[in-house]
Parts: sequence; C-alpha cells; structure tokens
Amino acid sequence: MKVTTTTLEMLSAPTGAARDFPGDVRLDRAPAISPEYARFLYGLVGGPWHWTDRLGWSRRQWAEELAVRGTEFWILYGDGLPLGYVHLHPTREEDGTHVEIRYFGLTEQAIGRGLGGRLLEHGIRAAWSLPERFDLADVTRVWVHTCTLDGPAALANYQGRGLRICEVKESDEPVSDRPLGSWASTGGPAEAA
Repeated sequence: MKVTTTTLEMLSAPTGAARDFPGDVRLDRAPAISPEYARFLYGLVGGPWHWTDRLGWSRRQWAEELAVRGTEFWILYGDGLPLGYVHLHPTREEDGTHVEIRYFGLTEQAIGRGLGGRLLEHGIRAAWSLPERFDLADVTRVWVHTCTLDGPAALANYQGRGLRICEVKESDEPVSDRPLGSWASTGGPAEAA
C-alpha cells in the first residue's frame, strides 16, 4: 500500500495557555509508567489505525525506550478510563533538545468529543517545558510524524496547533486490509470472523 508520511515541526514555543478540558476529564503526567501500561496505551489508541510496529517489542525494548531521560507520558482520563495519551521523547542535539511527540491519540470512545486538539495543545506545552522537570538543554524543536494510516483528523490537528510541515515522503508498505483493532492490539485473542 502507498503510505504518505508527513513530518511536522515547531521551532519556538507557543504563546498563551492550552485550552482547559471539560470538568469530567483530567490530564495526568505518568512519571513512572510501566512497559506494560505503555504498551497497553499504544494498542488501545493505535489498534484502529494500523499501529503495529511496536506490538512485537519485548518488555526489555519497552523498558529501554521508557528509560530515556526526559521521556514522558501524559494520559487523558474520563469516567475512570484512559481516553488518550501523549508520549514525549527527547533527544540531545547540537542546538539543544529536540522533542518528538512519539505517539499521540485518543481512544475510539473519546473521538468526536473535542478532546484531541486540547490534548495536543497540552502535550506541545509539556514538550517545550521538559527542561523544567529534567536535566535537559533548552528545547529548540518539537516534532512529529503522521501518516495516511493514522486517524483522518491527525494532520489537520497538528497543523491547527501550529506545527508546520517540513518533510513529506511516500513509500510502499506491507499493510493489512484492516487494522487489528484495540482488542487484538492490547493482547486479546483473535476473534473468529
């Protein structure tokens, strides 16, 4: 399948505050997230959108990823359940810290409630403020990849929050006809057709 991958970036911190969430929703920073919960969120949010590249990762691979200094998860909750998350991953570069929004998205039940833009706004501000919580150089770039296998509103959401396209690539990728879905992606057994 032909897949278009778009890289977007922001080179200066946004001004102003992120919009508040409705009163029945909260955003929590998970400073000591376990590999099990990180993988669960990845499958829960990414299952409907062909997120499969990390489903085969070992616990050790997840632990090593999460051990990178400055890595953060911000998890959106409502009704006692996770509604989405932002995974921030910093790297040290010559001009300072670059922060990738490694994964971002909402669960299926949260889509259409006006939460995606707000979650991204908070995630972007958290990315720019990582040096306030970790021993990191000042952030000089926040960036993200999205592709045509992600949710249909992803690219517009990133652009609407101030990220600008810096690269577009097309590739042929082996992709199944249908996404696995959250059930299978979080470890549930395949259901009979």
